[in-house]
Amino acid sequence: MNQIKLKRIESQIVKEVSDILLNETNDDLMKTVTITGCEVASDLSYAKIYFTSISDMENKEIEAEMEEASSYIRMKLADQIELRHTPKLRFIYDTSIAYGEKIERIIREINEEKDEN
Repeated sequence: MNQIKLKRIESQIVKEVSDILLNETNDDLMKTVTITGCEVASDLSYAKIYFTSISDMENKEIEAEMEEASSYIRMKLADQIELRHTPKLRFIYDTSIAYGEKIERIIREINEEKDEN
């Protein structure tokens, strides 16, 4: 499939899944989730959806809850997006934001030590 069309579909999935989680779910945990990205297979058979959450739950627990809700989210997504076949959704906790914050903290500490000397 054309890469430009694939990127457009990924962007639309991010937007629609975010909207579904915010407006169409009754679970408070789902409202703490932020969709950070999406990768769709070239044959549209599945989509990896990356997310973060401000919840105090463990990442794996949130990931399990998202996987449990994936069929409902997929059904709602099929209503919102015009594709012949709605991809199967796989939710993956996005650790890149936490990793970036860790790197920033390390750099800040190095700069503070440098200023002290």
